[in-house]
Amino acid sequence: MKALVRDESGPPWLALRDIDAPVPKDNEVLIRVHATSLNDYDLFIARPPLPIRLVGSLARAVIPGAPPRARVPGCDVAGTVTAVGSGVTRFRLGDGVFGDLSGFFAGFGAFAEYVCASEDALLLKPAAMTFEQAAALPQAGVLAAQGLLANGPLRAGQKILINGAGGGVGTIGVQVAKPHGVEVTGVDHASKLEMMRRIGFDHVIDYEKEDFTKTGNRYDLIVDTKTNRSPRAYLRALNPGGAYATVGGDSARLLQLVPLGWVIGRTTDKKIIVIALKQNSQLAHLLENFEAGHLQPVIDGAYRLGDWRDALDRFAAARHHGKVIITML
Repeated sequence: MKALVRDESGPPWLALRDIDAPVPKDNEVLIRVHATSLNDYDLFIARPPLPIRLVGSLARAVIPGAPPRARVPGCDVAGTVTAVGSGVTRFRLGDGVFGDLSGFFAGFGAFAEYVCASEDALLLKPAAMTFEQAAALPQAGVLAAQGLLANGPLRAGQKILINGAGGGVGTIGVQVAKPHGVEVTGVDHASKLEMMRRIGFDHVIDYEKEDFTKTGNRYDLIVDTKTNRSPRAYLRALNPGGAYATVGGDSARLLQLVPLGWVIGRTTDKKIIVIALKQNSQLAHLLENFEAGHLQPVIDGAYRLGDWRDALDRFAAARHHGKVIITML
């Protein structure tokens, strides 16, 4: 099968190669991959910064049973079941499935024509949902849902801001949030603002022209995909009782926010929360939104597997609208 394989010798780190197709274990299914999407995890595997490489090596050295470095990246998968292990009970041959394979012991692997996955990491794909749409949902959708619920259930009249709103998390998040009667502001590059208005944002901000933390506007919830400002700036933009929830971004600032969030939560009426991804935890809720007509994933692409460099460059430069999708068929 064709697969994007990690090259341990160094940059460019990935190469498109022919390798043997995997064989499912007792609790696994073999998936013929139709589509996958790009996430920050994949970028770290494809172009790993030195600190990430060091942390990964240390974890594998000191944690018993830690999985080896992912040979084939790819978190989000959507495809067709072509073989099942002897212990599988939830799926059968021909089922369309999708899910996030980035769990600690899951092994990634979606950037390939075939991948094995535990049945517990997958859901049935609705017939009305395309494989491209299904591949867009698992990781970004779950992060969006977790971020939106960081300060409790959404309530009508709340003011929400999403920073980095033109990517996967923001374009899914606004569609999940709007049926609750909230007002949503999105911040991103000028090239994405028209698309953001079209899918439901009430207000949009070009980050090159305006700093949302200095406008005087206050929000009940800020969901951040970038984490590129100081904690003080975020607190300034929150209403009393408000929460700031980050789902990704600058690693150094994320590490800074963990202890500061603990202190702020105990000394003020505001919260700073670093979201830890719970793979596939909100997928059933996202499916309900899709089937109710509230959610249509925004697709950037789709690219073919052979075009992976172009797709990765677009994602790394944050030029993408919604989710960057790679198809195999």
